[in-house]
Amino acid sequence: MLLNIADVLDAAAIAAIHREIRSGGIVFSDGSATAGWQAKAVKKNEQASGAALDGIIQKASSAILAHPLLRAAANPKLLVKVMLSRYKPGMAYGTHVDNALMGGVRTDLSFTLFLKEPDSYEGGALVIEGNDGESEIKLPAGSLVLYPTTTLHHVSEVTSGERLAIVGWVRSYIRSHENRETLFDLENAIASLRLANVDRTVLDRLLKVKANLMRGWVED
Repeated sequence: MLLNIADVLDAAAIAAIHREIRSGGIVFSDGSATAGWQAKAVKKNEQASGAALDGIIQKASSAILAHPLLRAAANPKLLVKVMLSRYKPGMAYGTHVDNALMGGVRTDLSFTLFLKEPDSYEGGALVIEGNDGESEIKLPAGSLVLYPTTTLHHVSEVTSGERLAIVGWVRSYIRSHENRETLFDLENAIASLRLANVDRTVLDRLLKVKANLMRGWVED
């Protein structure tokens, strides 16, 4: 499942990040230092550090975990290794798969939260590679894409402007991608039935099904 989620961060939060970068509260260095051994050779970007970074990551992480669509799709237990990355002209991230474990924590889903408008830079699309072809993703500032960590993907070369994004990983309570998708479909069906004012007993039975599926699938 590949899911685009709009308005995770508002304009004020994004503007605050850009102010910190301009003021020197955030600095950037070679991003290959944070890559796994198989990705290090193809990673050409910059990762952020600095006094203001922890506050930015904490606020962004809270916004991500609070978003109802992400919660329904991911059943998140926690976020793992959330980072702020930058791509300048000539930078790219070649085809790779993300590590299964980061800091001893299993990674189930990956996300990119875009911090620049797509027309402010050329190139820099996130490309998800699948058996049925490639999906290019380049979303408005404040929007997030969520996708399985099991997929091959790359970031195309930035040819002008600057790509800025927060990236990270989700440890889900639900290990299986298929089970997560089943629960997401069920949650969407329940929400639709609520809007249709169906008989409460129907909703109760579906909520029972969801709860019992989670009881069997959750890994806490």
